[in-house]
Amino acid sequence: MTTDLFDYIVSHSSTDPIYRQIQEDTLRSAGSQAGMQIGEDQFALLTLLTRLVGARFAIEVGTFTGTSAAAIAKGLVPGGKLLCCDISEEWTTIARRHWEEAGLSDRIELRIAPAMETIFTLPAEPPADLVFLDADKGGYVDYYEALIPKLRSGGLLIADNTLWSGNVVDPTISDQNIDGIRRFNDRVAGDARCDVVMLAIGDGVTLCLKR
Repeated sequence: MTTDLFDYIVSHSSTDPIYRQIQEDTLRSAGSQAGMQIGEDQFALLTLLTRLVGARFAIEVGTFTGTSAAAIAKGLVPGGKLLCCDISEEWTTIARRHWEEAGLSDRIELRIAPAMETIFTLPAEPPADLVFLDADKGGYVDYYEALIPKLRSGGLLIADNTLWSGNVVDPTISDQNIDGIRRFNDRVAGDARCDVVMLAIGDGVTLCLKR
């Protein structure tokens, strides 16, 4: 993926000014960590997928500065809600500010706590229509196993960073992040509960449609 090709893709996709606003704020505040933010192409994809499944209740694990949450919130049906799970007050303060300015705050509930604690306290009803997973990579399999039972049949789980800069195919590279991604990729590929496709968008996005 070249810069010119990426710019071409973005210029021929739906865009929203909130993405650039959060991106600029994140770059000023987060420095090298700003790379944790989703790409503008992924922003458009998340909004589109949220609309396609008719999501009324969505869950996000890993919010950072709020671009993915804004994308999902924009795609919810009227009256829909997004539950965001994160542990950082610092980064989500940026998110809250931009959600408020964009008129999205009434659709988003942010819980600052370990995500597994939040997931385990969720009632059985209503089931989630959409889940976005973009947190610590070593925990992906655990999050997946906890969230799939919370997802309705026909609901969609989306996982980010599943190619990890292409390093998933390099057996000489091993660390907590990439090993966690590999475990997740192997787990979902063999899970009869879902239909799965891995997309070469951003740093790899995997879609798991619950049967």
